Amino acid sequence: MQDRRVIFPVRWRIFGFLFGIGFLAYLQQRSITVAAARIIPELHFSQMQIALLEWAFVMGYALFQLPGGVLGQRRGARWTFLGIGCLSTLCVGLTAAAPLALAGAALFVMLFAAQFTLGVSHAPIFPVSTGVFESWFPPRHWALVQGLQTMGLSLGAALAPPMIATLMATIGWQRALLWTAIPAIPLYLLWTWYGRNSPREHAAVSPQELALLQHTGSEQANARLSARDLLAILRNRNVLWLALSYLAMNYVFYLLANWCFLYLVQQRGFSELNSRWLAMAPPITAGIGAGIGGAIASALFVRLGSRRGLRLTPLVALPAAGVLLVVAVHAASAYVAIAVLALCYGLVELTEGSYWAAAMTIGRSNTMAVGGVLNTGGNLGGVIGIPVVGWLSGHGHWNAAFLVGTGFACLSAALWLLIDAGDSVDVSSGAQPSA
Repeated sequence: MQDRRVIFPVRWRIFGFLFGIGFLAYLQQRSITVAAARIIPELHFSQMQIALLEWAFVMGYALFQLPGGVLGQRRGARWTFLGIGCLSTLCVGLTAAAPLALAGAALFVMLFAAQFTLGVSHAPIFPVSTGVFESWFPPRHWALVQGLQTMGLSLGAALAPPMIATLMATIGWQRALLWTAIPAIPLYLLWTWYGRNSPREHAAVSPQELALLQHTGSEQANARLSARDLLAILRNRNVLWLALSYLAMNYVFYLLANWCFLYLVQQRGFSELNSRWLAMAPPITAGIGAGIGGAIASALFVRLGSRRGLRLTPLVALPAAGVLLVVAVHAASAYVAIAVLALCYGLVELTEGSYWAAAMTIGRSNTMAVGGVLNTGGNLGGVIGIPVVGWLSGHGHWNAAFLVGTGFACLSAALWLLIDAGDSVDVSSGAQPSA
């Protein structure tokens, strides 16, 4: 009988855990935006207050990307993820329970703190996941697994509108939020039992799989990351241009991910129950786009190398997404607008594999730290964008919010012309040759 470790290698089981962690993280993140439809009238919050709660999450998420990546690189993914699971579950519980004990300004402050801390807890997920992928997969699959994990994020975001809206109608928004935390508890416990930081630490890895990963140049995390190493990363022009491009792209991402549900209700006139299903279309298309984009980027990486291969998809997809934002806001039919926004979201997410694979080829053994810088930039796009969209939409200027996104999409593509993903960061204790 053939060894099951060869048929279904351990690296893909490890990927399954990270896929599930990302899925649940985005389900938790997006649930508050759906629950906003009930929070506004029940708690007497304004739309700007809802925007500030979303902004609190993104602020915590952005500020702790780099510290989270450094923590994961120094302490290892196995125990870092357990800490993430415990803290995020606590924050979701506090968000649901706060209205039972507080009201008015005190309630808003507590919800703001809970959302900020939820952002802190989720911040290390993707930098640390990127480091795990670097250790567990050969370079030719880096963009693929990044795209597939992003597909999981999008599917979690897609599930949020129908799940939360349906639960809100029966058990209220507070209990609905709790159902996003319950599945996370066994998942993080199972990860702690089964997951390992690298193939060498896992007893179930077959000799063939270990030989494959050693032969193809998969990297081990630099656990001795020093302040000098970190300074070299922060000074590296490719890291900075990549993070700035990701910042511009993420204005569009947060616009589509956080505001579609309210856009359909407020601007296009759909009911909450109809919007819960229609709002699934953009994130589902985004998930498909992320998976396809990861496969395309991997193929281009093999064929053209890291510099040209990882650059090509963003140069095409991001300007096209910007054009579609203009088309969507001027569409006479609400259903055409939904279809165009879904396609736009798919094109934006088509680029995720390229961004994160570039972080891996530039960072090499310091990928978690580089991933932290990348996602700091990306989430600053949300820090900037969420209050802008909140103010514009709160004053009825939805079209302006989308047109601003067109400019950011084109800027993010142009910055790729300055990025050389084949030029690795040169650090003192973890330098690696270029990809």
